[in-house]
Amino acid sequence: MQRRAQRDHRDRRAKRLHRVLVCAAAVPVMLVATGCSSDSGDGGNGGGKASAAAAQQSVSPTPTVRAARYAKLPEACAVLSKKTLGDLVPEASKSGKEGKSTDTSARASCSWSSLDNNGVKGSQFRWLNVSLLRFESDVTRGAGDKLAREYYQKQVQEAQAVAGAKNTKSAPVAGAGDEATAVRYDLKKKEGDFKQQTVVARAENVVITVDYNGAGLAGDKAPSADDLTKDAEKAVKEAVAAVSKANGSAGGGATPSAPSSKAPSKTPSGDRKGGTDGKPGAESPSPSPSKSATKQS
Repeated sequence: MQRRAQRDHRDRRAKRLHRVLVCAAAVPVMLVATGCSSDSGDGGNGGGKASAAAAQQSVSPTPTVRAARYAKLPEACAVLSKKTLGDLVPEASKSGKEGKSTDTSARASCSWSSLDNNGVKGSQFRWLNVSLLRFESDVTRGAGDKLAREYYQKQVQEAQAVAGAKNTKSAPVAGAGDEATAVRYDLKKKEGDFKQQTVVARAENVVITVDYNGAGLAGDKAPSADDLTKDAEKAVKEAVAAVSKANGSAGGGATPSAPSSKAPSKTPSGDRKGGTDGKPGAESPSPSPSKSATKQS
């Protein structure tokens, strides 16, 4: 019995010694694994890529866009001379009706109406509206002149597609900014037959729209569409010159512009909408430029 107990004691001691040796052998392996993991985190390839990406972002250039040529608009009701107003709207009041705008440096408009009443012989009605819309350069949307060109094209297309218009004709207009188009058509209303002229011009980053119409009422004959178109073209040329003058330039030509890194801004982008004052071609008093309307009071 004593020998058996001694043998069991020796076996237990041998097992404990074996476990100690196994654990001791495992410790270096764990240390080596821990060391490798630490090296890859501190100076490994992953850390180098992250540092390179951060450095690249820090040296990326700030986006820029060409600065807009014109920084402000003239007073809308003062863009036409007294002589021009006398020719186009002879019976109009001395001052026009200024359209409402939250920012007159970005959008402005003015309208005049004239009724030459000859009693039983009839009367001649005229209505004139000038709208100006200026576009700022924007790093997300593009240069001001590019935005103005897009809006100019849209204005012309809408003038060519007025509901109920007949005998629609379009022609380019020379000498009015960078580009200009005259659109004319006939519009029949219960008050009479109206001759509508819409001339849209772009001067760099500003779009000018002149709406001019006339009608012979109460039996008077309709005015000449050719004469009305010439008058509207004269008006748009004066308005273009007024924009240039308001920005300190005698002419309407472009000058080189420095790049701009201006942050995104609320750029004017109105649509031509139906008038709200009840007259043909009338402009809505809202800040947005209006569409040649088809109503008359």
